[in-house]
Amino acid sequence: MGNVTSTKKTNVTVTAGGRKKIITRQQLRKYSWLPDVLRLQGSIVPKIFGPVLTVTLFATAAAYAWHKGTNITLSNSVIPLFSVVVGLILVFRNGTSYDRYYEGRKDFQSMISHVRNLSRLIWVNVAVPPADDKGKLAGATLTAKQLRRKKVTALKLCVCFAFAVKHYLRGEDGLDWDDYAGILPPTVARLAAPGGSRRTSAWTSYAATERTSREDSAAASGDEGGSPARQGTTDSGARVDATKRIRVKRSKDKMKQAGVRSSKTPLLSGLHQTIDFNSDPESLTTPLPLVISHELARMIFMFKRDGYLETIGPAGTNAMNQLVQSMVDALSNMERVANTPIPRSYSIHLKQTVTLYLFSLPFTLVKELGWAMIPLVTVIAFTLMGIEGIADEIEMPFGLDKSDLPLERYCQDLKEEVEYVVERLPEGGEGMYGYDDGQGDD
Repeated sequence: MGNVTSTKKTNVTVTAGGRKKIITRQQLRKYSWLPDVLRLQGSIVPKIFGPVLTVTLFATAAAYAWHKGTNITLSNSVIPLFSVVVGLILVFRNGTSYDRYYEGRKDFQSMISHVRNLSRLIWVNVAVPPADDKGKLAGATLTAKQLRRKKVTALKLCVCFAFAVKHYLRGEDGLDWDDYAGILPPTVARLAAPGGSRRTSAWTSYAATERTSREDSAAASGDEGGSPARQGTTDSGARVDATKRIRVKRSKDKMKQAGVRSSKTPLLSGLHQTIDFNSDPESLTTPLPLVISHELARMIFMFKRDGYLETIGPAGTNAMNQLVQSMVDALSNMERVANTPIPRSYSIHLKQTVTLYLFSLPFTLVKELGWAMIPLVTVIAFTLMGIEGIADEIEMPFGLDKSDLPLERYCQDLKEEVEYVVERLPEGGEGMYGYDDGQGDD
């Protein structure tokens, strides 16, 4: 029947009917729990080893004190009620964390689905309009090759949106990331760069008017330098990066150093000065995914304006715009998960409650179990602390831990899919074996 190739993952070889069947470690998990029971890599054991060891040592000290004749026993009437409360808190904690993990995965996959659909619609529906009776292309200013380059740029933007969302959710600011190479157009990079945004004449006029009014008011009040925020910088002197979510808040002490005058009215003291709308255009920032979505919407508008979406009409154009909107909606949902952590006080109270419960167990079990109480307390500590440790590990699904979502693989798979579309699949107006001549034989 041929040679049997052995691999490093081979665990068991089963002989049946004279034929050898190799069962890998991954397949062995279908038959036995033992590989996962004895597995430490990928488990929560390394993270809770220290706390569990602390509880074990405490239980050992309690057993030794009881063995020496010290009466340290407690009544067992309170522990059952206490255990019910701890169990309910742990269930709620674990359920809440997994809901965040599942919602993050669902929203990211929804975004990828929208990117796939938008890429397909752009690649198929954006095409040179059909010629009129005189053989002229109505409103077409680009050749088929030039239009194809435009479509490839739009598809690269779709892929770049997924990579930008990944970096944005992880708080990885800036544009110097390897996965942006080849898919982030220079024009979009200039838009997202600090101080590199294009400003219309109306906005420049408004900014100049606002700056002039501020300088006049500062001169009237004797403030020549102005605050750091008025100069387009943060309090630390560093310019805000392109993908920063928010600007650093200014404290009252820094407001006083900036020359803000105090008012005699307590409710209005410094209130109108603390509201900083950041009118300097060079310091305005926005997340890179929103810049990309703006460019995608603009390209769809230009395709429609120049007549390259005539075959699908307004309904098809609206469907493409709706996909861009859905991509931004998915980003907002993931941003809500990333920027709304579980309250820290809840996590602290949970750990305090579990610790108090585990430290009280030795005093209630030592009278009946003696030294055998130590391994029992260790197992209970391993169970409770493991649940809390897992919940703490998965509550932020967009991080870089091993248990977090593999966003790199999702984005790379999407990139390969879009590359396949560009390299292998025909565009609109083409058959599988060449140009569609309208005869229906393609």
